[in-house]
Amino acid sequence: MYSKIMTSMLDGIRSIPVQAEVDISIGMPAFDMVGFLASEVREAKERVRTALHNCGIMLPAKRITVNLSPGNVRKCGTGFDLPIAVALLVALGFIPAESCRNRIFTGELNLNGQLLSVRGVLPMVSDGVKNGGKEFIVPAENLKESRLVQQAVVKGFHSLPDVIRYLKDESYEEPVIGGKGKEKRNRPLDFSEVNGQGFLKRAAEIAAAGMHNMLMVGPPGAGKTMISERLSTILPPLTEEEKLEVSKIYSVCGLMGDSDTLLTERPFRSPHHTISAAGLAGGGMYIRPGEVSLAHNGVLFLDELTEFSKSTLEILRQPLEEHQIHLTRATGSVTYPSCFLLLASMNPCNCGYYPDRNKCRCTNASLRKYFDKVSQPLLDRIDICVEAAPVSFEELTVRGQNESSKTIRERVAACHEIQIRRYRNEDFFHNSRIPASRMEEFCHLGDKQQRYMEDVFKKMELTARSYHKILRVARTIADMDGADEIRISDLMEAVCYRSIGEKYFGGTD
Repeated sequence: MYSKIMTSMLDGIRSIPVQAEVDISIGMPAFDMVGFLASEVREAKERVRTALHNCGIMLPAKRITVNLSPGNVRKCGTGFDLPIAVALLVALGFIPAESCRNRIFTGELNLNGQLLSVRGVLPMVSDGVKNGGKEFIVPAENLKESRLVQQAVVKGFHSLPDVIRYLKDESYEEPVIGGKGKEKRNRPLDFSEVNGQGFLKRAAEIAAAGMHNMLMVGPPGAGKTMISERLSTILPPLTEEEKLEVSKIYSVCGLMGDSDTLLTERPFRSPHHTISAAGLAGGGMYIRPGEVSLAHNGVLFLDELTEFSKSTLEILRQPLEEHQIHLTRATGSVTYPSCFLLLASMNPCNCGYYPDRNKCRCTNASLRKYFDKVSQPLLDRIDICVEAAPVSFEELTVRGQNESSKTIRERVAACHEIQIRRYRNEDFFHNSRIPASRMEEFCHLGDKQQRYMEDVFKKMELTARSYHKILRVARTIADMDGADEIRISDLMEAVCYRSIGEKYFGGTD
């Protein structure tokens, strides 16, 4: 007696088809599971056996072999319980094999046969449709998430007996799912609440327009965090493709909740400075996405940058360059997308008042130690570095009308449209992603502009990477003004956004 049931497992944010095979033969009574299995998958043997027993089905005293293929891919997760149970029932003749054809099963079983939700159902269903799956059998708690894939036919069940009944006579009742209710949302953040800091707001708009990474340096209370928390409100809405990709990441982490729509807002992630390297990059015993992936297509805000562990910060180098992160652990290797806008803020020194020597209590040695917490290679990957000056009383109490996030977002969206049209035949869509090999094509400089940048390169002792960062920012500034070519004024403004490097990181003697 042999049976085969289709299921799937996660590999990053994509799913891999898996076959749950069962063979029941005459021999010494045994229940063996093979197929390169993690510990929680091996434990499925006892969960399935007990669940079947409590549903009134006794396994025969025969040799039972369960194989999860392909055998060269490590299986992890608890979603194999249901397909193994169904495969056993087909092999025993309780369920006709024909009723399981072109159906994909996933779900965890508890000991009395109830179906429990699993992580990553959205990518499983999305990729399952592409692989030819006609219908998906999932736990009732995963039903809303599964049906976010519009092309998929999904049925949700509360228990194993409900699944058996459906497979026998096709009788199906839509499960009643207890909703958590809509959470009361706080008043949305808006740029109109920010008084003063015109230079900082201009830099934030440019960062959003070209998806440029940005670092703000300034004393406490200058408005760095306030502006950072509002930057995601001026980014254009997610495209349909971006919505699905971001939702898949959150599904893998089990963060979709009972949402009945794909995620529509750009992520804004602000991890505490005590975060571990695994928390930022991802990983763990069973590899999960970290903050750099949860911020995909959105903003990753690192407040108090110098308080983060230096080794943790250096992890950002690869995703900032490649816009994805490769995680290799003993259990396997996974690649997660991590294309985000890095936004960071820091005080100018430990006491917060450098370079005002009348107030600053720091010694040159402590200043050097403080600045060395942020390495030059990491700074080279940040396009815009600006100083946040203290806000005056007049600026703080002015009654004038500040621009709203909606007004700024319209300008940013128009700039994004220009870039999308320009790079429509490329594999990137923003000025910040222009490869170094294509700089001459997309950031061409005239003779006058070339001479100006040559002087800047020598005076500021730029690296090749920081030179290209200036050109990319200048390209964005030109796009914001609707200019076809990069002008001297664009270059001068872009250079201003790199000029604090010498002041804070170039020496303190």
